[in-house]
Amino acid sequence: MDLITSRSNPKVKQVRALRQRKTRQALSLFLAEGIRHVGEAVEAGAEIEYICYAPNLLTSEFAQSLIDEQSQRGVPCYALAADVFDSLAQKENPQGILAVVKQRETTLAALNPENFSWGVALVAPQDPGNLGTILRTIDAVAASGLILLDSSVDPYHPNAVRASMGALFWYPIASASFEEFARWAAQYGYHVYGTSAHGSRDYRAITVYQRPRILLMGSERQGLTPEQSAICQQLICLPMLGKATSLNLGVATGIFLYAMLAQDQA
Repeated sequence: MDLITSRSNPKVKQVRALRQRKTRQALSLFLAEGIRHVGEAVEAGAEIEYICYAPNLLTSEFAQSLIDEQSQRGVPCYALAADVFDSLAQKENPQGILAVVKQRETTLAALNPENFSWGVALVAPQDPGNLGTILRTIDAVAASGLILLDSSVDPYHPNAVRASMGALFWYPIASASFEEFARWAAQYGYHVYGTSAHGSRDYRAITVYQRPRILLMGSERQGLTPEQSAICQQLICLPMLGKATSLNLGVATGIFLYAMLAQDQA
């Protein structure tokens, strides 16, 4: 086993560069750091470019088995000195393993009621951590995936990957303009449930959330515009009994998704 001890090694430099969005976009790669995230990537069949690990930091037998298995499959696995790996890790007390993974591209045209019976569409989300949290909740309720509308947020930002707790590898993430989404939803007969502080119905008053369905969450700053509200079959709201006028996007989305799940199971 050859140990990489230089921080100027080309692979080390590339991993460091992948902390930047422009590099992730140029190479269509991203980072998965930690045992759970690398394990989920492997289990989900993600395309792994290579793995970096630090033998002196790696104490998990499962992680070592991941390296052995991927190495046997022809995935390059590079051993790094502990201090070199530590310079790349964003987590405190790094677990000694990270993977460079190929981004998966999903188009809106590839989704339909057969493979996307219910999901979430976010209008212009800003926070990658919220995006990852929503993906994790999508997994928890067994929804179908996520659509980003007029979005500039990077779903492969390290905060999004980390917050998703591996869900990123299992669920499609499509990006589209709102106009494309509106045509697609109408074409396939989706029931669009828009959320708004001015929604006409409390979410608890909905007795049936029909499928195929989309939970449409408005911009964190402006909510849904009149044009966006117009494509919704129903505008629903959360009761706000205190002084706050809205909830965090990830929290609000989770409440609505679990309400939909509860109706499905009723």
